[in-house]
Amino acid sequence: MSDTAPRECDLLIEAGWVVPVAPGDAVLVDHAVAISNGAIVGLLPTAEARQRFHARETVARPGSVLIPGLVNAHTHNPMTLLRGIADDLPLMVWLQEHIWPIEGEVIGPEFVADGVTLAVAEMLRGGTTCANENYFFPDVQAATYQKLGFRARVGLPVIDFPTAWAKTDAEYFDRAIDVHDQWRDNPLVTMAFVPHAPYTVSDASFERIRMLSDQLDIPVHLHTHETAHEVEESLQKYAQRPLARLDRLGLVNDRLIAVHMTSLTDAEIALCAERGVSVVHCPESNLKLASGFCPVGKLEQAGINIAIGTDGAASNNDLDMFGEMRTAAQLAKAVAGDATAFSAVSALRAATLGGARAMGLDDSIGSIEVGKRADLACVDLQQIETQPLHDVVSQLVYATGRHQVTDVWIDGKARMQQRELVGMDCQALIANARQWRTRIAAIQA
Repeated sequence: MSDTAPRECDLLIEAGWVVPVAPGDAVLVDHAVAISNGAIVGLLPTAEARQRFHARETVARPGSVLIPGLVNAHTHNPMTLLRGIADDLPLMVWLQEHIWPIEGEVIGPEFVADGVTLAVAEMLRGGTTCANENYFFPDVQAATYQKLGFRARVGLPVIDFPTAWAKTDAEYFDRAIDVHDQWRDNPLVTMAFVPHAPYTVSDASFERIRMLSDQLDIPVHLHTHETAHEVEESLQKYAQRPLARLDRLGLVNDRLIAVHMTSLTDAEIALCAERGVSVVHCPESNLKLASGFCPVGKLEQAGINIAIGTDGAASNNDLDMFGEMRTAAQLAKAVAGDATAFSAVSALRAATLGGARAMGLDDSIGSIEVGKRADLACVDLQQIETQPLHDVVSQLVYATGRHQVTDVWIDGKARMQQRELVGMDCQALIANARQWRTRIAAIQA
């Protein structure tokens, strides 16, 4: 083949705009992304791409923007089946008096598989291609994500009381190691430790998690500093704030994915910046449960990696990362008293590369760069709601709805085409969700 002959590729996506996220705030007009074997092999002007690549398939979306697939950095996806239960209650009442008792009746492999499947369908329809999962039965979660071709970092749960997943501390760790070993080489599904929270996990368990996290080189995904009450309780029980206790136990490092973080001192922010901690901001769940306000503007100024998560659909009540970006950007301004805090560019980065970095996956996803995996979403900007189009990134964060996502690819494979999910029966999903509603309603009766 001569030097001028076109290079073969599997797929060429031509878009009116490409927002690669890295580097910086670039918006590339009339560009195309070439994909082979699930990886991005070219990012260049469309006219040039047509000359340099011979694609087996071409998708042309001249009125759309191509972005990295959104990364939902904190989810409890099986809880999608609990959407709308026990709304308008504070966190501990919601959790202890309603959610945990219902879960005790329904949780099991079937509940987890069906909840994850429903969540994946919802996330794909909103342009999300990766989730940082935190729930029980990680073996079932992993198998379900793999079956659906969805990228996930699945949590290995540890909590100080018996559940349907494990009865003792030893069993939690034994089962965690078994699941990790089973999935350690999977290209789509990876693992993290998910100790529930400082108030439900002992020092001894945290110390063992730190040791295993180091040995296995996997993150620790943890609710912490979610409410002021949590901080007060920690001071009473341990004479330390939760972050200080975690630091004493060796967990405040670049493997820590700290979720919520609504009650922070300047010294704690500085510590997180120094140690390379990632913070996952879940603004809508925090607002709904009146948990507090994450000081995102201060975190960003300190140089802390920020990601965005929806939390579970039982406390949000959706898995809409476009809504979450908008709320995160607007709330940050109100909390900081500064209209320039956490810009649209920052919000989009947090919802893509920030999430990937928190999960330790930024070498493969989170931005549109040659060599990375082709996890991508195409968003139609020609709708009434996003006209006139003065600024693409601003429009994505402040005006776009998830219904404008038309196409989604994970690892170069189409998972949604022109708003039609690939390989998923939406009517069957709805029917299954309805039978879970009936089963749960019988428990509540």
